[in-house]
Amino acid sequence: MAPRWKSGDGRRRLLLLLCCSLLAFPCHCQVTNVSHRSDQGIHSFVGTYGINYGRIADNLPAPEDVVRLLKLARIRNVKIYDAEHKVLDAFRGSGLNLVVAIPNEFLKDMAANPSKAMDWLNENVQPYYPATRIVGITVGNEVLGGGDAGLAEALVGAVANVHDALRMLRLDRRIELSTPHSEGVFANSYPPSACVFRDDLMVYLRPLLDFFSKTGAPFYVNAYPFLAYMSDPSHIDINYALFKPNAGIVDPKTGLHYDNMFEAQLDAAYFALEAAGYPGMEVRVAETGWASAGDATEAGAGLANAITYNRNLRKRLFLRKGTPYRPGRVAKAYIFALFNENLKPGPTTERHYGLFKPDGSVSINIGLKGLVPSSAPPPPSSPMALFKARGWIVRYSAALLPCTLIFLALAT
Repeated sequence: MAPRWKSGDGRRRLLLLLCCSLLAFPCHCQVTNVSHRSDQGIHSFVGTYGINYGRIADNLPAPEDVVRLLKLARIRNVKIYDAEHKVLDAFRGSGLNLVVAIPNEFLKDMAANPSKAMDWLNENVQPYYPATRIVGITVGNEVLGGGDAGLAEALVGAVANVHDALRMLRLDRRIELSTPHSEGVFANSYPPSACVFRDDLMVYLRPLLDFFSKTGAPFYVNAYPFLAYMSDPSHIDINYALFKPNAGIVDPKTGLHYDNMFEAQLDAAYFALEAAGYPGMEVRVAETGWASAGDATEAGAGLANAITYNRNLRKRLFLRKGTPYRPGRVAKAYIFALFNENLKPGPTTERHYGLFKPDGSVSINIGLKGLVPSSAPPPPSSPMALFKARGWIVRYSAALLPCTLIFLALAT
């Protein structure tokens, strides 16, 4: 016989309904409250994985669609190579971390005239911040080691003037200032412990490293195992470059073992910084990737290798661990690149680094979702995903159990 409610139990029934609702649908207001506020510093890099959004192409999706793609792919850290206003508008309110860039052609004017730095910030940062979460500014790209002494001299002055302008706007503790370097700044990088900076560049590097040491900014390097392998395929094991099983190398000075080139390149930068007197500076990777197509002379370029490198790199970064020499420094990297860029000059590889095609479909399939379906087969389902799904069912059942007990207690 079904239980009968006693007279006057309307309030008790209402309490029961409210209890079940709260237990079955937990409140998420606490998560909302921890979002970044204007009085809190914004972290320049969330997690370990980011991507470079290059746009040297005439067939890319609208920036609004790119934001949607990034959210589908669950990529929160994004770096661009300018400060295009359409992109800044599209990122407004997205919650994505965005690093903008001052291109090399502006550096000499900014170094010579501090007002140019303020003008640039007033045009490209002030109207958008903080709704567009601009967390970093890169001043130039691969300036040192490029052979232009005038540009190298201007880099130090431009960085200082941009920082002064940020300080006047009270943004110097909100927006990270940096400059990415190529591996051309190193005199040698093998073995990692032997890596040092080039003597001829120290006149520029010393003031930069002093400055970034004071501001707490990391040392950004563009690290490409692909380019290293392509330059010397007869002496480099491609498995070592691709994170695949291999014998690896042992640094004869430290005895540290490296089973992939990515970590060796990171530690080489750490050794160079230590030799220069900056042992506490963090190294982050501003660019890394593998081309999915190339010319016959570009050894290693191809879709299979691009998938292997990018998939294994992503797994490596998601481990949230350091390197053999800096185990306490979690490795972080921006992948190159979001799209294939059809107008980039140079060899074929330059136009085939993208994880996605211009239509938003997947180019290098590492398990990310695109804007449109891809013809490539998806990777196998992760057992962890099934485990998490079952875990949700268990938690949901556990939430409903108290409701059942209360119902039985009140109904008898």
